[in-house]
Amino acid sequence: MNRVTAVFRRLRTERRAAFMPFIAAGDPSLEATEAILRTLQDRGVADLVELGVPFSDPIADGPTIQASYQRALARGVTPQAILDTVEHLRGGGLEMPACLMVSYSLVYRPGMERFIERAARAGVDGFIVPDLPADEAGALEQALTAAGLVYVPLVAPTTTPARREKVVAHATGFIYCVAVTGITGERPELPKDLDAYVRGIKEEAKAPVCVGFGLSRSEHVKAVAEVADGAIVGSAIIHRIAECGQAPPARIAEAVADLCADLSAPLRG
Repeated sequence: MNRVTAVFRRLRTERRAAFMPFIAAGDPSLEATEAILRTLQDRGVADLVELGVPFSDPIADGPTIQASYQRALARGVTPQAILDTVEHLRGGGLEMPACLMVSYSLVYRPGMERFIERAARAGVDGFIVPDLPADEAGALEQALTAAGLVYVPLVAPTTTPARREKVVAHATGFIYCVAVTGITGERPELPKDLDAYVRGIKEEAKAPVCVGFGLSRSEHVKAVAEVADGAIVGSAIIHRIAECGQAPPARIAEAVADLCADLSAPLRG
């Protein structure tokens, strides 16, 4: 069974939502990324992780994540190096599910099936491809399924009901529910209509529904957990990593784990 599927099944029996941090791979270094993922698992403060693959022109990311990607790219971080890092982590005992947030151009360029097969060998569990519309993702979804990976489509507040119904039908891992219109980034408040919006998606979906974009506080995570199956936090974590500067990887990892512990506390009683 895919690790993503297994985690959501377990959490359903525990009657709690998942906490999923977003980590930009290679910022400030791949050594730091390794340390962060190991520490998140060792301290039990994340249920699964979204691993961003740096790209020069991300369509949905705000300035915090864009800057993070630029720092990683400036260090020469490549998709292949990221997959090598994931493989090394799996060999060292990492069991936490990891989904790639990756531009379709990075998947397509070396050959879609070849890239997916390499990701599967490395130990990646699923793909989130924000710049590929779900109704054009049939070949990608089939290739992922054949490799044992899950496909995670995105649904936004601007998605029409008819299109949303088609999108959620494609999900094989979970549905990424974009909480706000626009780009990623920390926001002081969540939309007032978030509950109704998420409940509407859950009524149509068979896969778990996770909410991201704009979450930056523990109260945001708590509010999302009351209606969704998972909460995704990105920019607040990337901001904490940036504050660490060139600190040793172990220190960066502990700082990230401390933040994730605070953010996810409402989910753990």
